[in-house]
Amino acid sequence: MTHRPTREALCVALLLAAATLHAQESAPPASAAPAVNTYLPADFARYNPHNALDMLKQVPGFVIREAEQERGLGEATGNVVINGQRISGKSNDVLTELTRVPAANVVRIEIVDGAKLAIPGLNGLVANVVTKAGGMSGQWSWKPDIRKYYTRPQITRGDVSVSGSKGGLQYNVGLSNNGNHSGAGGGTVIYNADGSVRDVRDDAWTGESDNPTLSTRLTYTAADGDIANLNASVSKEFYHYREDGTRSGPGLPDRTRAVRENEGGHSYEIGGDYEFGLGIGKLKLIGLDRFQHQPYDQTVVTHYVDGSRPDDGSRFARDSEESEKIARAEYKWTTGKNDWRISAEGAFNSLDSASSIAVLDATGAFIGVPLPGANATVKEDRYEVIGSWGHPFGDAVKFQMSAGGEYSKLQQAGAGGLTRTFIRPKGSMSLAWKASDVLDVNVKLQRKVGQLNFYDFLASVNLNDGVQNAGNPDLVPQQSWELEVETTRKFADWGTTTLRLYDHRIDDYIDTIPIGADGESPGNIDSAHEYGFEWKGTWKLDHVGWHGAKVDTRWWVQQSDVKDPLTGEQRRTSWSLIHFWDVSLRDDVPGTSWAWGFDVNHELDSRNVRLTEIDHTWEGPVWGSLFLERKDFFGLTVRGTLSNVLGAGSYRDRYVYDGRRTGPLDFHEVRDRRIGPILSLAITGTF
Repeated sequence: MTHRPTREALCVALLLAAATLHAQESAPPASAAPAVNTYLPADFARYNPHNALDMLKQVPGFVIREAEQERGLGEATGNVVINGQRISGKSNDVLTELTRVPAANVVRIEIVDGAKLAIPGLNGLVANVVTKAGGMSGQWSWKPDIRKYYTRPQITRGDVSVSGSKGGLQYNVGLSNNGNHSGAGGGTVIYNADGSVRDVRDDAWTGESDNPTLSTRLTYTAADGDIANLNASVSKEFYHYREDGTRSGPGLPDRTRAVRENEGGHSYEIGGDYEFGLGIGKLKLIGLDRFQHQPYDQTVVTHYVDGSRPDDGSRFARDSEESEKIARAEYKWTTGKNDWRISAEGAFNSLDSASSIAVLDATGAFIGVPLPGANATVKEDRYEVIGSWGHPFGDAVKFQMSAGGEYSKLQQAGAGGLTRTFIRPKGSMSLAWKASDVLDVNVKLQRKVGQLNFYDFLASVNLNDGVQNAGNPDLVPQQSWELEVETTRKFADWGTTTLRLYDHRIDDYIDTIPIGADGESPGNIDSAHEYGFEWKGTWKLDHVGWHGAKVDTRWWVQQSDVKDPLTGEQRRTSWSLIHFWDVSLRDDVPGTSWAWGFDVNHELDSRNVRLTEIDHTWEGPVWGSLFLERKDFFGLTVRGTLSNVLGAGSYRDRYVYDGRRTGPLDFHEVRDRRIGPILSLAITGTF
């Protein structure tokens, strides 16, 4: 199968890599190269940062990668650590933690090769944020926004936190709400297979979410070097979706249609770790307990304006509880120049879910109907052992290898449940090479086991789109071989550029597959392939006479291949990235407390391919925003942003078949909805 645009883009990426390697020929020899690129607080002074994350976002050429949701805790992911340590938690991620570290408590930010931190799982360039203890201080932010169309103002988004230390104890407590209001509206046309118009629709929707979260982190460092951490959080979730529209078409009565969705519930997480000296090394014991209760319902009702028919509609409801308990032990030691580590983990996950569906009868009452496969309890007990070894080769090269495996038992009670057991190998090899003081090269090969979504085991319905998953008790996690190469090149005071190339070969890939004679649900396909490159650069404009200005660029191109389970043809994986680009400018006007800038970006993703339809839904084509910032307004930082200045909209191109895609086309849906401009305000302060 030929993919000319992607091949050409990859050729460009390889040329960029070759140019980067060639540029280092005149650099000092590797033996003279420092092991760390260090940024001090003075390097960020012009941005007037309030916390550690504000500083990290301004590190030239560095792409922040959030930690992935692994099976259990597993090895480290992402590319940010604090004081050389990962956070032993899931809800309280490292980036949230950095928002609570005052800028005054940041000693430095080190950009180091992941393999040199002796933390298995890290690769490529990693930011190590080094902090110090300080007296009690606080910070807060308020981030409201207003949209011109379809939504109410969002005024509840913000956060407040207090941090400090006393003796060997460091603490922070934070309350945050990452609420969001969004909406869009406009026309949709439904075409018959012959191209004639079947239905004309005009809809407008709005979604409102709030997620207030109270969290705390305590760290105690004893005089003998023992370290204890405690993380805890509790949150409440509110989500309400409302869509109203009109429908009409040739020979059809005029109708109104209302969609309502509600999701709520609560969750908590408590975790901790304790590291202490034992024998020739250090032992860390880790524990975590996480729980989430999440009720959900969706109702769709169609009303016939002329009263010729009674209202028709459906309601889907689900009540579920998820839990996860993890116990983990890590022992590390050194012999000469060798770093050794062995870890053992037990993780116990479960989902208890009950769903129902009801239809509206002629009297206006909802009457329950069967939904096979909707009620069940899914459990997985997993045990993992991994050993790792790291060794430097000279002053410029560090090699790290890990190997082990996991044993898991999957159980499903109800909905055609069964019990299965698996043994899977896991491990990785990574190489960090400090080629010179301006060039870093990192290579990693990993055998990885993916995470499961337990909801995929159960039957579910999306009433708004009229699609249903039958549930699949035979689902297993996907596995992959992942090769990644990352190079970073510094151009003195001009800027920094990073190029990442990757190739992922996936077994048991999860996509929509046939279930029974006419059903469909997420399931496993033998293999899939994803590969591409990501290139980011930070370019300072001082040398061209524009003092205080910089441009950040990012370009990401990906190709994917999977064998369609229905037709046997090769296609892209569903909802996967095709390409993304972003260009942003920030100008900190010298001699003032003002900054301004813009951002322009575009993203294209592949279609979602089900057994009965092919759907492409996207926003764009190009998003653009402008901002103006006052960095010291009576001690506050005030930033105003006008988003969607280029008029990006919400679009859909959907083909729905009469039965499966091997049969005739039923209809073609074309949607064009307006989003409109968004005015947001961010006010940040300290106390």
